[in-house]
Amino acid sequence: MHASTLYEGEALSVYRFQCNAGPADRPFVEVHRRHSLAYVRRGSFGCRTLGAEHELVPGAVMVGHPGQEYMATHEHHGCGDECVSIKLSSALADSLAGERAWRSACVPPLPQLMVLGELVQAAAGVRTGASVEEAALGFAGRFGELTGRRRRRTTIAPGARRRAVEAALWLEANATEEVGLEDTARAAGLSPFHFLRVFSAVTGATPHQYLVRRRLARAARLLAGETISVTEVALAAGFADLSNFVRTFARAAGVSPGRFRRLARGERKICQERIAALA
Repeated sequence: MHASTLYEGEALSVYRFQCNAGPADRPFVEVHRRHSLAYVRRGSFGCRTLGAEHELVPGAVMVGHPGQEYMATHEHHGCGDECVSIKLSSALADSLAGERAWRSACVPPLPQLMVLGELVQAAAGVRTGASVEEAALGFAGRFGELTGRRRRRTTIAPGARRRAVEAALWLEANATEEVGLEDTARAAGLSPFHFLRVFSAVTGATPHQYLVRRRLARAARLLAGETISVTEVALAAGFADLSNFVRTFARAAGVSPGRFRRLARGERKICQERIAALA
């Protein structure tokens, strides 16, 4: 079993598990330590838990709660499997779904969860505008809705609306730092899931989208007005990875950072020449 961490926080963590076990490997009893949702991306495996047997094919989700014993089997599956596993704190899990949902053992492939499961993986590969924690929260929240918890109508109280605005200003001030959803939610005094919904409803963007957009705005200002390199612009704007910055900026602006700089300086030069001609 190979495991890699995609995101790790206090209330939520996301991992990628790749298992190469086959029919010849003997299964053993394991125990869920936290509430968990394991989305099967590739391959398949069996699961014996709560007195029943389940077959998890691509798109299915294995559900676990603390203390629940289970046994992963591979007697019918020789190709191994790959899963994106979302681990949640008890408080966060309880806010998303009822006890019955967390004891359901597995969820069959559902299109509403499959697309969000792939979004989590895409976010981990920096191929999307969503952050891993936001995508994982969206997946867990959708799981709660689909397993019987009635979705509450979002009513934003004035105090929550004010906190969302203050959070946006906090993100603006800390845009060059490495900040995550939990950091911003803590600053706003709200739970991550509730904060995500409130912030998105008030601002029209998720916290991560807003943060990236503010970084892009800062980068554009630096490209237009400073002589530092594109790499220095990326770092000064809060992007830790140059290739990610170039790709994100080009997608937003329609041109590369270098081309944007040339256009900005060219237009400024034309304006200066026109002003000089009128003098």
